[in-house]
Parts: sequence; structure tokens; C-alpha cells
Amino acid sequence: MVTVDLKGIHTVKAKGSVYYYAWRGGPRLEGEPGTDAFMKSYNEAIEQRRIPDAAKFRTLVTLYRASPDYQKLAASTKKNWSGWLDRISIHFGDMSIRLFDRPEKIRPVIRQWRGKYAATPRAADYGLQVLSRVLSYAVDPLSKIATNPCEGIKQIYTNDRSAIIWEEQDITAILAKCSTEVSWGVRLAALTGLRAGDLFRLAWTHVGENAIVISTGKSNHRREAVIPIYAELRELLAEIPKRQVTILTNSRKRPWSKDGFSSVFTKARDEAEEAKLIPAGLHFHDLRGTAATKFYLAGLSVRVIAEIMGWEEDTVDKIIRRYVSRTAATEAVIKQIDKAKARTKTVKLPVKPSV
Repeated sequence: MVTVDLKGIHTVKAKGSVYYYAWRGGPRLEGEPGTDAFMKSYNEAIEQRRIPDAAKFRTLVTLYRASPDYQKLAASTKKNWSGWLDRISIHFGDMSIRLFDRPEKIRPVIRQWRGKYAATPRAADYGLQVLSRVLSYAVDPLSKIATNPCEGIKQIYTNDRSAIIWEEQDITAILAKCSTEVSWGVRLAALTGLRAGDLFRLAWTHVGENAIVISTGKSNHRREAVIPIYAELRELLAEIPKRQVTILTNSRKRPWSKDGFSSVFTKARDEAEEAKLIPAGLHFHDLRGTAATKFYLAGLSVRVIAEIMGWEEDTVDKIIRRYVSRTAATEAVIKQIDKAKARTKTVKLPVKPSV
């Protein structure tokens, strides 16, 4: 077999398999290097990148992939979106961009395409989200179309998780099923509110005298989470041995991988759920809700919670609405009112003597 050295091909190894992409962020290539199928898909990708017909929809996908908007996305997001961009380009690629400027004509086509993935509603809506982002880019800054036809199309998947958080009794129950190493991860997530990706790269060097400061992967490391080391968190950090650069380690005293931890945690969670020790439907990322609730009940402002969790202030409200239950919110309001009342002193006016 004759092999050809093709420059720019991006290789990704995942779960024992090797995947090839025409370039970093580019479309996935078919077949194995050196095969006819591989060369065909490579040549097609390069040809599409040259944008032979600027009037076709695939041009928008190519331009979006090369845009700063796409490049600044987190690596994990680009990895997830790349496959959807391929599907979108294949399905809509030969259509005229002008058609997407006629919402009444293109929306049924978009709904029909999304319907292909209706068996997995969350995936279907995820694909629609990626398509919407491409079309938003076509509106601004490209000015190729006037409006985004995806706007107004309702999601298939609906799941209100606003009241789904790990209560204290739930955490106690899951910890009984976990190893010591897993319990450290559960408790640290509940006390810090960090996403899993940030949690497992959290290093001892991120721990200062009074706060944990770490750039967030979700923001592509442009924002920082600044978590005050309050008493309960300080006690946990003192309990965890310093085995590695990272704080969390497995039973072999090696840093946890996100997938490795997830596998062990899920097994423990399922056992606790089957034994009816915890409610059904709890996920590891719901521990962020536990942290948000803790901060909210402590009376912290939106600005402070935003700094702690590494979010924009205007999205903190969404976090609270999603994670903090109505009961917890009511309790927080009562606590703040009672605290304010306690600070208010009753002033007695002097009685004017009668003449």
C-alpha cells in the first residue's frame, strides 16, 4: 500500500480508537490512511474548504469553522460540535443560502432534519443548537441572511431540573457507597460548585491562603472561579492527602481522569438509587446545584456567586433558577428578612412633657 504524507491532518485518540480529521476543527475523514476512501474524503474536505460555490449553505459551515467565534470555544465543545457540523454540512450543504432567508419555507425542512434524531431528544436539540449557531453567524457578522430561522422552533427535550439538587441526606447516602477517593470528589464538588472538567484538573497550586482560584475550561480559561475557603472546605482540603499535583487522586494514588471517576461514581450512584437511598435522576453535575444553594442560602449576592462560580452575572440568575429549589429560595429570603430585621433598632422618641 502506498502512503502519502498529508499535511495538517488532525489525529484524535479516544476510547481505544483513532479518528482522523482533515484539519484541527475540520471534518472527520472516512477509512484508514492510505485507503481510497480516506483519500476521497480528504480531497472532498479540501475542496469544500476552498469554497467553490459561495451561494451554497456549506459555505456558511466552512466560514463558521474558520471563524474566531468557533475557535474560541472550549476544546470539548469543538469536539462535540465538529460531528454535528459535518452532519449539517452534508444535509444542507447543496441548498442555497437564500432559502434560509425564507423562514416559512426552511423551518419545515429544519424540523424534518431534526426529526431524524427524535429518538434521542437531547441529541436532536443539540444538533439544532449547532445549526442555530451557524445561522446566527450568517446573520451577524456575515450578513448573508436577515434572521435566524431556527429561532421560534421549540425544543423536543423538556426536563425541569430546577429542584433537582443533592440534599445533605442524599450526599450522606452516596458517600456510604463510595470509596474514600470518590467521596473526596463528591464532597469537593458540592463545596466548590466546580464543573467536572475543572474539578479533576484542580491542583494544590490553585489553593491559596483564603481562596481557590482556577481558570474555567467552559470559558476557554478567560474567566476564573474564585472560591473562598470557608471552614467546611478548609477541613476537607486538610483531610485530602497531597499525593499528586492534582488534589483528587484514585486508589492507585494517580490523578483521576474524568471518565474513570464517572464510571466508579455512576456505579455507586446506581446502587444507592436501586436501594432507594437517594431520589432517581440525580447526576454528578447536580452537585453544582448543591453548591449554588449553599451560597444562595448564605445570603451571597449575584455578583459574589458569579465570582465564585466563574460565570457572568447575567447567567447566575439562570443557575439559581435551574438549581436552587423554590423551597430553598424562600428560606433564603426569610433568612435575609430576619437578618435585616435583627439589625434594625427600635428608636424611642422622647415624650414631650405636657405644659
